[in-house]
Amino acid sequence: MSDIQKVFTANACPPAGPYSQAIIAGPHIFVSGQIPADKEGNLIGGNIANKTEACCENVIAILKEAGSDISRVIKTTVFLDDMGNFAEMNSIYERYFAHKPARSCVAVKQLPKGVPVEIECIALAGEASKL
Repeated sequence: MSDIQKVFTANACPPAGPYSQAIIAGPHIFVSGQIPADKEGNLIGGNIANKTEACCENVIAILKEAGSDISRVIKTTVFLDDMGNFAEMNSIYERYFAHKPARSCVAVKQLPKGVPVEIECIALAGEASKL
């Protein structure tokens, strides 16, 4: 498994289970779902905007540790526990993902630790680009 590298940074929420924050495999970085929690694992309070921002900041920290950045994200998946939060989540999401990667957004019955939003992504490894 020398062609697969685990990614961990102390600057993002630690994994809440038996998985890596991200995995680098070939030219891709697979970032696990990020919940609205700080680097100590404490859940973030506030509205869905605050929580979406926390998810995105965790993604940024993980991608930085992997040697990439958010501009190299090619696909995201957003999980919401209530589609009533879709517009507010989007207002923050679009600031972070201005290059408009492919995206899926799904409503789920429940998310880990009772959070209302979770974001995972796939990015290209390597230096940042200008999309």
